[in-house]
Amino acid sequence: MASTVVIIDASARRTTIKTAPGKILSDILQEACSKLGVDATHYGLKHNNKNVDLSKPMRLSGLSPGAKLELVVLSRSPSVIKVALQLPEKEASGVVGGRLIQDFASSTTLWLVLRSLENREPRKTFTARGETRTETGENGAGRLYHEAPVLNIMGRELSTFTDLQKTLAQLGYNSGNVLLRLGFKVSETPLEEAMEQMEQYFASIQSDEKAGAHATSMATSESIPDAISPALPQEDDNANSPPEPLSPCHIESTPANTPGGQQEIFDERSEQSSNPVITGPEQRPIAVFKPSSSSTPRAAQQAFNERDYEPTIAHAKLHQARLQNSGRNKPLLSDKELEEKENAKAQKFASVKKIAIKIRFPDQTTINADFTNVDTAGTLYDCAKGVLANEDEPFLLNFISAKGPCTIPRDNSKRLISDLGMSGSTLVNFLWDEGASTGARTSPVLKGAVLAQAKEVEVPQIPETSADEEKAHDQDAGGRKETVKSPGKGISKWVSRLSKK
Repeated sequence: MASTVVIIDASARRTTIKTAPGKILSDILQEACSKLGVDATHYGLKHNNKNVDLSKPMRLSGLSPGAKLELVVLSRSPSVIKVALQLPEKEASGVVGGRLIQDFASSTTLWLVLRSLENREPRKTFTARGETRTETGENGAGRLYHEAPVLNIMGRELSTFTDLQKTLAQLGYNSGNVLLRLGFKVSETPLEEAMEQMEQYFASIQSDEKAGAHATSMATSESIPDAISPALPQEDDNANSPPEPLSPCHIESTPANTPGGQQEIFDERSEQSSNPVITGPEQRPIAVFKPSSSSTPRAAQQAFNERDYEPTIAHAKLHQARLQNSGRNKPLLSDKELEEKENAKAQKFASVKKIAIKIRFPDQTTINADFTNVDTAGTLYDCAKGVLANEDEPFLLNFISAKGPCTIPRDNSKRLISDLGMSGSTLVNFLWDEGASTGARTSPVLKGAVLAQAKEVEVPQIPETSADEEKAHDQDAGGRKETVKSPGKGISKWVSRLSKK
């Protein structure tokens, strides 16, 4: 007996769908979304504020005829589903219970489920089977025809290649478990033609995905105005804090200049251009600098303009854009994307030939030296040991990597760039080990010959801005503000609430 259900979306649009007792609710969702002009993969159904199981037929769903269902947006992050594949009797030999069980994401297609399970069982073939068949009245070896897989899910048969490209979510499975009963059916297509059709299909799918990804990236880059594209400057809270002892940790090959691992960047050219370079351990050129004579950090002694720290409309727009981007659901990276990411990371480190390292000692004296991509952690320890007054005392070196502070291992097999992830200009802190004597901790760290050649750090003076230039700058800023739509008091209130937080 035919009946109807009413589907209502968030904008109060409604559509009526004809149903039957055996009609699957996922098919009802597909039909409703096609009428409303939306993608069914991003939506689900609710009835009385409860999620509707889309895998069930209408007669088992508990919905009455004429029920009103809400069309709701699903999370874009795929969920995990436990899939059990029931094998035929001929294929079940050697398999416990005759079932292959594995967890899959809800965005996985049935075809990929079969491919993954047959790769797990080397002796099993589910997608590329063939059966020899001869024409009536002919003699010979015959021709090999494709034996297509057929899946049965709660009495619903999926046999065509197009049906097997549906995802678990499209079939209504967004959580829990699902049982797939596998069978085979000999088709009228020769095996070589079927394999060629499959290759053409997947090649077209990959080209469409690349074109869609390119269009999405172009739209994303154009959605944020150029005026707010530069990132806001970030302060390094740990620049003036004394180093603390750290426990050794596992260091992976990750770039050190990412937002997760703040590095103290110093202007090497400005320091070494005006100071002579001396020869250090292993004939390595180094530059030695004295500690600051003032207890106040030099940056705090520089004059600054209070208006430079006032948030502008561009800062507010940038903050809102970042909140919107961070609030969007992003799909998990596939194995191929993770592999490409690792390869790009390895290529990035391979392109780095030389880095500049500053070693800061407990008495705030520093030495600068260049290291190449073949230098190891042991080389760095030897360089630091060669300038010490007490070379036999134990010590440690650490730096801030992308994952936080980490102790550099005393290992000659760990390279500074490719293994430890150092890149660009890196600050390394010198720490006395627990076994170091009190005399070594209280006496000068560096040798007398090295300290005799230490120079003061020359900080370039920033030219002061005249009153006329500041006035012209304010006039330009005022002109730019007129081009922006008047925000009224909303921006000032928004900034005040942000400062209170």
